Amino acid sequence: MAKLAKRIAKAQEAFAGKANISVEDAVKLIKGAASAKFDETIEIAMNLGVDPRHADQMVRGVVALPNGTGKTVRVAVFARGAKADEAKAAGADIVGAEDLMETIQSGKIEFDRCIATPDLMPLVGRLGKILGPRNLMPNPKVGTVTMDVKTAVEGAKGGEVQFKVEKAGVIHAGIGKVSFDDEKLAQNVRAFVDAVSKAKPTGAKGTYLKKVSLSSTMGPGVSVDIASATQA
Repeated sequence: MAKLAKRIAKAQEAFAGKANISVEDAVKLIKGAASAKFDETIEIAMNLGVDPRHADQMVRGVVALPNGTGKTVRVAVFARGAKADEAKAAGADIVGAEDLMETIQSGKIEFDRCIATPDLMPLVGRLGKILGPRNLMPNPKVGTVTMDVKTAVEGAKGGEVQFKVEKAGVIHAGIGKVSFDDEKLAQNVRAFVDAVSKAKPTGAKGTYLKKVSLSSTMGPGVSVDIASATQA
């Protein structure tokens, strides 16, 4: 416990007095303070000027990070026949229909992304109470209900990140690992911020991007200058 407290105190000391810094400086600061015995995830949190209780202020989407996330994503696909074969060839971890539905209903969920062909959505719809709260329900708005299962599976495996605003108007996601090069992390940050910016809903009023922060899995966070995060 004493070691943990010492590590946290050291990290907090390094972050003291720092706020609204450039993406590059934030990445260096976070990487320098990461001292866990595993490859920590770099996480982004964005405070948005929206109230997601209103349908016209909901923010959701998907972004293909230029340098991936560094995370192994397990993909399940609801498909039959040729589309099931296509999913398997693309690298899907689990492919099925009624059998997959029964596995999920039994409480066995061994995947991070769920994709479905449109014809199987009536079947998948029965799993709404299970998949919905876990943010695993296939949705055409983020490309997980599609006949092009090959592209969907390859995207999920290649570093696509889905995002959805929470009740408090916050979006958060993992955008890389501490082991990534600084430049690659900075590129991922800007790609994510750009995607969220483009997903601005019609009902959003006033300031849309209110705050952007970065942190590592076990470390403190630091706010990032929004102008730096939105640079081309």
